[in-house]
Amino acid sequence: MPVEPLSQQDVEERLRELPGWTTDGVLLRRSYRLPGHFPAVALVVHIARIQEELGHHSDLTLGYDTVAIAVNTHSVGGKVTGLDVELARRIEAIAPGHGAR
Repeated sequence: MPVEPLSQQDVEERLRELPGWTTDGVLLRRSYRLPGHFPAVALVVHIARIQEELGHHSDLTLGYDTVAIAVNTHSVGGKVTGLDVELARRIEAIAPGHGAR
């Protein structure tokens, strides 16, 4: 099934269900603070596993106790799609288990 870009209105509506996630009109973004470096690394590894399952990858930035995610869909010209929102939902579901806030 082809992936289609979402309208800005659709993106904003879907983000209402994803606290902490934002968009600049091009990317979905979220940063998490974790209780230390090892939990941050573990979250990155868990996100990488989800990305492999979806066949869809974000830019991840690892700090000492932070993880930042930025994602859009390159195959539709760098727009936000339902696939990006699904990745955000899946990350949001697992992040608390790593102590992310």
